[in-house]
Amino acid sequence: MDLRDLTYFETIAELGHLGRAAEKLNRSQPALTKSIQRLEASFGTKLFQRDGRRIKLTPVGELLQARGKLLQQSIAETQREVRDFASGVVGNIRLGCAATMAEYLLPELTATLLQRAPDITLKLVIGQDDLLRELLRSGQLDMIICPLINSDEQFISYPVLEDEAVVVASHSHPVFATPIQMSDLCSYRWILPPIGVSSRQWLDAAFRGNQLPVPSVQVETNSISLLPRLIAQTNLLSFIARETLEFGAGMKHLREVPLAHTTMKRTIGLTLRVGGYLSPAAQAMVQMLRDSNGSFFNAS
Repeated sequence: MDLRDLTYFETIAELGHLGRAAEKLNRSQPALTKSIQRLEASFGTKLFQRDGRRIKLTPVGELLQARGKLLQQSIAETQREVRDFASGVVGNIRLGCAATMAEYLLPELTATLLQRAPDITLKLVIGQDDLLRELLRSGQLDMIICPLINSDEQFISYPVLEDEAVVVASHSHPVFATPIQMSDLCSYRWILPPIGVSSRQWLDAAFRGNQLPVPSVQVETNSISLLPRLIAQTNLLSFIARETLEFGAGMKHLREVPLAHTTMKRTIGLTLRVGGYLSPAAQAMVQMLRDSNGSFFNAS
């Protein structure tokens, strides 16, 4: 099996159209047809079938697509490992961090890493944990810092620190005018991350568990930087890490809505892909965070 044929196959499978795949790959349709024929001959079965003007994968084709992605990922990691070894570099770290905690976690972490290994290079990706999981799964990130993941066999997670997320509002929000009940929060609209994010799922479950409707989301966003000014200027409620509220930029106009039922206690973990390649620098970072046992960030 030629790896180039596999690359062509993946593009054709993704687009479901030979002509569009030819345009994207800058190859002729006959060349792509021959490529697929070679793959089908090597496997002894059809990989595509006609579906009107489009083509779709056969069950065997679907299996090859899934295995092909893993193979391409493994090849990319092998190339990276060989380059690191050949050049003798300390290495590169591709780190993702959940948006709600990046501001209070990353500065201290980055400064310490650069102090210990001045020649490392860092790629930092800030996002919600659903996006980070997919980037880690696809091999685009080496590790992520987000709520601990225990339910995915492709990942291994190590606890880093304990954290809380709380409901927040502007200082002048009318919810503070009287003693606060959880049901009072249902009278207001919210700015929250997408439904695939773990904190949003926890908050919805907390309301359902108290026989209340889930928060009415008026603004859905992945951007943590948008939150402080927007919340301060409206009656929108939101849900963020307590440390971000206490130490984050622009948070002075916000205030916690103190309710036990809407305070999420969680473990933040460092999550890796099982079997994924880590540069020497990335391995050193993993060891540093595991050895800190939470004190690394608490000390900051």
